[in-house]
Amino acid sequence: MEYSIGFIGGGRIAQIFLTGWQRAGRIPAQVVVSDTNAEVLALRQRQFPSIVTALANNRMPAGADIVFLALHPPAIGPTIAEIRDVLRPEAILISLAPKWTLVRLSDGLGGFSRLARVIPNAPSLVGKGYNPVAFSADLPQEDREEILTLLRLLGECPQVSEEKLEAYAMLTAMGPTYFWFQMEELASLGGTFGLSEEEAWRGIVAMTEGATHILRNSELSPEQIMDLVPVKPLAEDEDVIRSIYHTRLESLYQKIRP
Repeated sequence: MEYSIGFIGGGRIAQIFLTGWQRAGRIPAQVVVSDTNAEVLALRQRQFPSIVTALANNRMPAGADIVFLALHPPAIGPTIAEIRDVLRPEAILISLAPKWTLVRLSDGLGGFSRLARVIPNAPSLVGKGYNPVAFSADLPQEDREEILTLLRLLGECPQVSEEKLEAYAMLTAMGPTYFWFQMEELASLGGTFGLSEEEAWRGIVAMTEGATHILRNSELSPEQIMDLVPVKPLAEDEDVIRSIYHTRLESLYQKIRP
């Protein structure tokens, strides 16, 4: 990769993307990462010795060919005001946050319109991510392909309409957190039932992949599929769990919408 990469924000998403590229053997040669936390930057430097870090200096990564805005929504406004005179005309800025639309980003950047938005997914760390992307109308196809080449190293990267990105934030970006603790608990219980850690996890991985596949691809209705297993230990709690999903996720979705 001949182009340079800048990360404004050196937190979790920078770690996930850089690790994914590193595992694929394709980490860009020129990477600059900025953050306000010196400990975060020191950790990133240890993890990725080839990168350059910039403490409390967003203007350094903003000068790269491809600039990732890896910040929470409240921090985006002041940051783009800070960097808009540093972005090069041929650069591409990619926001990794919900709520800030392409139009709003362009306005905050003084009309700069070479933009994309991506909803990142944690399994990108192991090349199994699902990172939906939306491009600004002004970004040429050649530049879009450059971005897609980067993202494909991390997993799937479907091109979607921008208005669906916040829904993907709820479904795919936050989605693993709905299941990870349950899988971990099952693996722990497997040990008490006499399985080794490897045996438990092999079974859980195969089970979750198969359960997802049958629910999505069989000709049976969801009700018929759920009736295939006669013993349902959590049946009495299903309504409570469904209610938690609706209560927590619907209200959060309203908060992250533009």
